[in-house]
Amino acid sequence: MADNNSLDSYLLIYLEVQKDSQVILIVQILVAVFLYINLLLIITFFQKECFYTTTRYMLFAVTLLSDSLLLFLTDILVIFTQFLITIQVWLCVIICIVVLLYRTVTPVTLTAMTLERYVAVCMPLRHGELCSTRNTINCILIIHALSSVPSIFIFSTFFGSASLKLYTQYHICSVEIFMIHLWQQHLRSAIYQLQFLIMCIILVFCYVKIMKVAKAASGEDKQSSRKGLRTVALHGFQLLLCLIQLWCPFIEAALFHINFTLFYNIRYFNYIMFYLVPKCLSPLIYGLRDEVFFHALKYYHNVPFIFQCVKTNVKWWQVCCKEFV
Repeated sequence: MADNNSLDSYLLIYLEVQKDSQVILIVQILVAVFLYINLLLIITFFQKECFYTTTRYMLFAVTLLSDSLLLFLTDILVIFTQFLITIQVWLCVIICIVVLLYRTVTPVTLTAMTLERYVAVCMPLRHGELCSTRNTINCILIIHALSSVPSIFIFSTFFGSASLKLYTQYHICSVEIFMIHLWQQHLRSAIYQLQFLIMCIILVFCYVKIMKVAKAASGEDKQSSRKGLRTVALHGFQLLLCLIQLWCPFIEAALFHINFTLFYNIRYFNYIMFYLVPKCLSPLIYGLRDEVFFHALKYYHNVPFIFQCVKTNVKWWQVCCKEFV
């Protein structure tokens, strides 16, 4: 009987290890595919001057670079956690600061892209002046400054209370190890919720204003306004995914104290659904909707299999995007 119990225990451990290995393999394949697609889009952006001198393409490139860096770093943290690899705290601080920064850069950039569409549709005569290359660069710097607010609050409290010896200790790298006090988690939550409340207000304001212009416009202006309306709606969907992504740590923290197995499974599910998929889906939708960018993508990257699939399905994607609103 004892031998049978031991055999059952070893079998359960073996099945759990096999399951973990399969999950981590799936994650690595998805990350590799998504990074490859983002890399193609980034290379395409730098091929034509009209892309890196136009506001919406410059902001689009910021989201691509931000998402790619975030994918790479979070994947490293997933591997470290999976195999219980520890690193020194000072290195973990650097990684977590970058992760926290670029986790917020994408939604703030999407809000800036929404404002750009608002200016293009509602203030077309001032679009060239307000959305110049210089102003766009300043806007990107402001985006990074605003996105650094959560990490400044989190790590300033950690730096003030942590001893110097702690920085040379080895730990599994996670943002949670810097949450020494419970009020720090509440502060982080409050900052994120405030940021997203402001972004949602801006998004709704732009959507309503563009809708009014679309109803009053006629001919080509009406078509342009409706396209701007669809773009803002897509940015709203992307912001929703980003909001869900920021809620994930709080859900996981609650599950950690209830059921570790459930916490483990939900954490992987959240990572795949709300970290990996949106990071690739959003650039693909935006890239395929823009005819200039899509044709440049096909021209500069002659990958027969991929672009045969894209050529076959691009009309379907465009119809889906048009029917989105």
